[in-house]
Amino acid sequence: MSEELLDIVFAAPHPDDLEIGCGGTIASLVDQGYRVGMVHLTNGEPTPRGSVEARLAEAQTAAKILGAQVCEILPLTNRELMDTPAARYALATVLRRYRPRILVGLAGRTVSASPDHYQAQLITEAARFYAQLTRWNDRFGGTEPYRVDHLVYRPIPSAAEAHHFPAQFVVDIQNTLDRKLEAVRCYQSQFSGERWEGIKHYILSAAGVDGMRCGYRYGELYALPRPLGIKDMVAALSPWEIPTPIDPPQT
Repeated sequence: MSEELLDIVFAAPHPDDLEIGCGGTIASLVDQGYRVGMVHLTNGEPTPRGSVEARLAEAQTAAKILGAQVCEILPLTNRELMDTPAARYALATVLRRYRPRILVGLAGRTVSASPDHYQAQLITEAARFYAQLTRWNDRFGGTEPYRVDHLVYRPIPSAAEAHHFPAQFVVDIQNTLDRKLEAVRCYQSQFSGERWEGIKHYILSAAGVDGMRCGYRYGELYALPRPLGIKDMVAALSPWEIPTPIDPPQT
């Protein structure tokens, strides 16, 4: 993977989280010519079905399918992931190296699943701030301070609480949904047989609901911790693509 600068970085706790949550958007951004990085905070192991070697190979293959220019797995510990200074330093160092304008992380507590998900949200929020700290370069591998302009959340549909964000938007992923599913399918150690059918149903259902809310067939919902600033309102509000149930006027 390239060491050049990136436009946007996506971060999540385990290999497969980004593919499930953000795979359509990652592929879409690559298609639009942006340089995209995927950062997995842990290697996701141990699990009942996987291994460190298998998970690494799966993550690399999935990143190639989506087209990400960078895919990194940080040496933080699965099942013990916590918002600690060391975890903040690790992700902030990546941000200082690649200097993206946008950082995307998961948002929400998954009380029936891994607590790593919420800890990753806290780490991501803190790392964005830590990346700009001055006179502390020794804590970040000698890298220089850098300010990430925008923090973007990918809310987890199955989170315990309903979130209320200052702004939300939906990315149209109809043209990249197949690549998203193919990237998730790379994780054969995690999803095979009925487990694959279950995660596929989850992905399609969530994408259908998210897309429908903005007039797309399939979409991925994102949120911001502050209002979304736009300079061209007409350009920002794209045409509604799903046909209206109202008959068009007869001419």
